[in-house]
Amino acid sequence: MIRLVLMLVMVAGLPGGRVAAQQQDPDPALAAAARQVALAYVLTGDPDTDETSRQGMDGLSQGLTLRTTVEPGPPIGIDLDRDDLSLLTFLYWPVTDAQPAPSPSAYLKLDHFLRSGGMILFDTGDGDVAGLGGPDGEAELQRLAAPLDIPPLAPVPDDHVLTRTFYLLDDFPGRWQGTPLWAEAAGTTAETGAGVGFRRLNDGVSPVLIGANDWAEAWAIDDRGLPTHQIGSGLDGERQRELALRFGINLIMYVLTGNYKSDQVHVPELLDRLGRDAWQGGAESLP
Repeated sequence: MIRLVLMLVMVAGLPGGRVAAQQQDPDPALAAAARQVALAYVLTGDPDTDETSRQGMDGLSQGLTLRTTVEPGPPIGIDLDRDDLSLLTFLYWPVTDAQPAPSPSAYLKLDHFLRSGGMILFDTGDGDVAGLGGPDGEAELQRLAAPLDIPPLAPVPDDHVLTRTFYLLDDFPGRWQGTPLWAEAAGTTAETGAGVGFRRLNDGVSPVLIGANDWAEAWAIDDRGLPTHQIGSGLDGERQRELALRFGINLIMYVLTGNYKSDQVHVPELLDRLGRDAWQGGAESLP
């Protein structure tokens, strides 16, 4: 995974073409999904993968509805070559070995989506074998993601906003755990020239996350609201499923609210300063 992300960073620095987006009436289904904050996922062409993605977004949507003020509508599958992405905010992209690469025009839409405040979570789903020397999703991820204009990436640090947007977390498990989650590297600002200032454009939200923990299977529920995939065993497995759901909730709150939690760390200092300044002003006005 480290080698792959470095490749993507190198490709991100290459110049890419731009075309003006054609003006057209939005798809009613996508417009409704945008109004309902529906979670979107990329259609891969594999029925089992697509159904798991739908069930995963459904489970995460249910968790958000029950635990937060966000009440997403039904998840929506996205055909990258056909559908308009401008109305979307979040896109879950499961990486499989058989899915075709999007067309050049689709990559242009994806680049615009990322630069307009959207986020893509790439999930190779191979956290059970990643780093063990066996086959993994690096080659497929490189094939699908390398054409995108993305900023430099780095493993998410312990103090990243994703660790505290709603729940306090120190890991980001899915069906698997223990592999790093990659996000936009700190310090990639317009001043440095690296990453073309994605953080500033997207209110501090990384436009791309890459991981291997198979989050859709951890979030997935059936029509009765029951989990569709086993995670671990016994209480440890259910605890991991719970932490996976907490990560999903943190993720969507991070996408929707930006870096406000990062700003909050300065609140006590600001309040203390305001109180001190007010007291000093009052003291100076005394006779």
